[in-house]
Amino acid sequence: MVTRRQLLATTVRSAVLLGAGAVATSAAAPRAAAAEAYAGYVMGYFTESPAALAENYGLHLAVSADGLHWTPLNQNNPVATPTAGTLGLRDPFILRKQDGTFVILATDLNGKDFTQQNQYIHLWDSVDLRSFTGYRRVRMHSMPTHTWAPEAFWDAGRGQYGILYSARSGNRDSFFVNYTSDFRSVSAPQLYFDPGFNVLDATMHSRNGVHYLYYKNMDDGRLYGARSASLAPRSFDNGTYTSGVVSGGIEAPIVVKANDRDEWFLWGDSYSPVNGELYAWRSGDIGANSWSALNKAQYTQPLNAKHPTIAPITATERTNLLARWGAPGWNRIKSYNFPDHLIRHAGYAARIDPYPFDPYPDSQWRLVPGLASSSGVSFQSVNFPDRYLRHANYELVLAVDDGSSLFAADATFHRTPGLADAAWTSFRSHNLPERHLRHANYVLRLDPVSSTSPALDRQDATFHIGY
Repeated sequence: MVTRRQLLATTVRSAVLLGAGAVATSAAAPRAAAAEAYAGYVMGYFTESPAALAENYGLHLAVSADGLHWTPLNQNNPVATPTAGTLGLRDPFILRKQDGTFVILATDLNGKDFTQQNQYIHLWDSVDLRSFTGYRRVRMHSMPTHTWAPEAFWDAGRGQYGILYSARSGNRDSFFVNYTSDFRSVSAPQLYFDPGFNVLDATMHSRNGVHYLYYKNMDDGRLYGARSASLAPRSFDNGTYTSGVVSGGIEAPIVVKANDRDEWFLWGDSYSPVNGELYAWRSGDIGANSWSALNKAQYTQPLNAKHPTIAPITATERTNLLARWGAPGWNRIKSYNFPDHLIRHAGYAARIDPYPFDPYPDSQWRLVPGLASSSGVSFQSVNFPDRYLRHANYELVLAVDDGSSLFAADATFHRTPGLADAAWTSFRSHNLPERHLRHANYVLRLDPVSSTSPALDRQDATFHIGY
């Protein structure tokens, strides 16, 4: 079977933190109708996981106050699904238009058959991302190729929006653009960016009259940025100004700006066979060749999110989205000193393992009022809801509640400020209060903080509760 990576080596295809970067001309992105300042972010994505258990090619949404820690909406289920074409989407993009409303664009592809030719993209309109109307497919070209990862930007000089996408013409993949005023009828396609090698996944960002186009170089698998004083087609061709950014298999770059300060974030998406993992970097100057990797302790992506888009929103819009779609009824819990590891159960034993993995529901927990004390919490498994984490011989196991007072006490823990970082959380045993939940050789157990290695013990016993 030909993998996507192998296919793209010869035929080719293109994320994300804090702010306005997913809205191409972000520095001039219009505010909501009431002119309320942006104070949050919305992310759109589809989902995949390593063993394909999370495959869902509908539009998913998550919100964040800081652009680092995300709350999936609608229980991480889709809020909109295509009803034509392939009946699935990849690579969604959210653009706030000049009138303050939104348009959503996406690749018309259901699954991972990247050999398919498709000249269409999916589109929806939305006033506030609480409902979606006007679903349609728009044909972008007639070339015998794909139309991948569409994004849009406002070109003030033309008084029109440009729709960028990856397509193959001749012997390599390049970026093409169609111009539109209404996202229904589009101009003829034009070659927009062709640096002389295969590129994938264009994303645009504008700042103080300078325009930035980030992309994946398919020849070396790295992310690069080009810049131009113009938005005209081909103006970016010789404008690459960054060194290649890489961390594992990377594609789908997105550049976003913090709402309240001059700080930028670049996100990249892993590719198959490692699915559902995002990487992030930061810079204090979008115009500089300076991206530093974020540690996964600094951000928490939505579960199984792939090729996301981020747009800035107001605090009111974030509140309204949560009210409309709801926050998850479960949590995921990451380790302080192994922040790429999550608490999970495997064979009814509790441990920490590196994300992503399948079955992914093994890492989802309902933190319910403590079985022995409502001031504490108990960890109820999402995929085995009759089972809870309890300690037995100081090790944590997933067990069926037998109704006994001993089980209730063993399965109850009290949240405290993190022993290694008060902004995080530690869990003290209810019936062995001198002991805390910690990991040791990746296995969860109850231990006191030792006198010989207190710093390590405190780190092992510190966790972050997120989604």
